[in-house]
Amino acid sequence: MEAFDKLPSEINHLVSEFVSIPVIGNLMSGITQYTFWMIISSIVLLVLVFAYVRRLSLVPHGIFMNAMEWCVQFVSKDMGKQILGPTWKKHFPFLATLFFFILVNNVVGIIPGMKPGSGTISTTAALALVTFIYFIGVGMKNHGAVGYAKSLAPKGVAFPLNVLIWVIEVISTLLRPITLAVRLFCNMFAGHIVMGSFALMVTLFAEPLLQHVTASSALGALPAVAFAAILLVIYAIEMFVACIQAYVFTVLAAVYIQGAEAEGH
Repeated sequence: MEAFDKLPSEINHLVSEFVSIPVIGNLMSGITQYTFWMIISSIVLLVLVFAYVRRLSLVPHGIFMNAMEWCVQFVSKDMGKQILGPTWKKHFPFLATLFFFILVNNVVGIIPGMKPGSGTISTTAALALVTFIYFIGVGMKNHGAVGYAKSLAPKGVAFPLNVLIWVIEVISTLLRPITLAVRLFCNMFAGHIVMGSFALMVTLFAEPLLQHVTASSALGALPAVAFAAILLVIYAIEMFVACIQAYVFTVLAAVYIQGAEAEGH
C-alpha cells in the first residue's frame, strides 16, 4: 500500500526530529528544544511544589493535595525508610527532588510536540553524575576516603580473592552512572519513537480520506482506526513507563546511598 511505501522516509524524518536543535543561540551556548522543555518542566514542578506547600495542612483536602501527599509519602516510605532505614530523613530532599524532576520531565515529554529533558543523553548523564557524586560523597563522609575505598572489599574473604572482588566492585561502582543514564535515556527515547511511529501510521492511512472522501478512501482508512486504538494503549503504557522509570532511577540511587553508608559488604 502507498502508506507503507512512505513509511521508511517518514520514520527517518521522525528520528531526525529527536536530534538536538538550538531554538535560541547555537548548540554550544544556546538553548535546544530539550533544554527549553526541561525549563518548562522545572517551572511546572516548582508551581506544583509551591501550591502544595501553601495548602499544606494536617489533613489534606481535595484531589490535588491528596495526590501530592500520596506521592510524598510514597517517596519517604518506599524509597526512604524501607531502603535507607534510620538515615532516610537526611537523604529525603535529594531523593524527592530526583524523583519528581524525572517524573515531571517524563510526563511532559509524552505530550505531543514536546521534547522531554529526559529524552536526551546529556540530561540523563547529568542526573546520573549528580547521583554518583552524592553517594560517593556520602560514603566518604561516613568512612573517610580510604575507609570508603576499603569498604568496597567484602569482609571475611581471604587474599587474593578479596582483592579481585574489590577490583570488580570498583569497576561496578564506576559503571553505575553510565547504566543509570543509559537506562533512563533508552527507555524514554524508545517509547517516543514507538508512539511517533504509530502516530505516523494513523496519519498516512487517514490522509487519503481527508483529501478525498470516497468509498475506497474510507475503506483504505480503516487501518488508521486500528493504529489509533493501539496508539492510545501505547500512550497509557508510556505514562506508566514514565512513572516506573522515575521510580527505578530513584530507588537505585537510594540503594547506592545505602551501600555507601553500610560498613562493608
